[in-house]
Amino acid sequence: MSGDLSGKSAVRRELLNARSLLPPEDVQRAAEVLARLALDLPELAEAGTVAAYVSVGREPGTRELLDALRARGVRVLLPVLLADNDLDWGVYEGAEHLVRAGRGLLEPDGARLGVGAVLDADAVLLPGLAVDTRGVRLGRGGGSYDRVLARLSGAGADPALVVLLYANEVVARVPSEPHDHPVDAVVTPETVRRFTGPTDSKDSTE
Repeated sequence: MSGDLSGKSAVRRELLNARSLLPPEDVQRAAEVLARLALDLPELAEAGTVAAYVSVGREPGTRELLDALRARGVRVLLPVLLADNDLDWGVYEGAEHLVRAGRGLLEPDGARLGVGAVLDADAVLLPGLAVDTRGVRLGRGGGSYDRVLARLSGAGADPALVVLLYANEVVARVPSEPHDHPVDAVVTPETVRRFTGPTDSKDSTE
């Protein structure tokens, strides 16, 4: 296990460094394409509630996607980081209702719905640094979304799990641990790749 953890840390550093070199205009262009591709996903097109997050820095952008989902009438839930690294949730009511929080994050300023609110989601957008060809996601290492995925699994909930990444972040293999839960799809500005369903492991390119 220690080897896996060490391997994850090294990969995280490499990927975060690559993101830090991206020009802002490339980040913005990628966000526009990601929003368009993600909105066409059946997993999101048919969703009434989507648990998502607000991208910060040079993360693959989600803000246009959040606004488009809300305009479509989707109930969008955003995470609120708790002191123990678990996630509470609140409803996204627009960019003007986002407030600065710890670790540079942006959170909704409205009522807190409780950690179990994610169980209502038809789809969950997960932040990540990489996804491999098995659908295994590499996160930042805080463990918040491991708790979310465990909560979903424990309740028998089965929302679609989707990750937005840059093209170079879809890799052959990431270090994994027994508790790592594969995702259903990854969206990059160049492609949509599914790991479950009738189009297993097939790409649909833009």
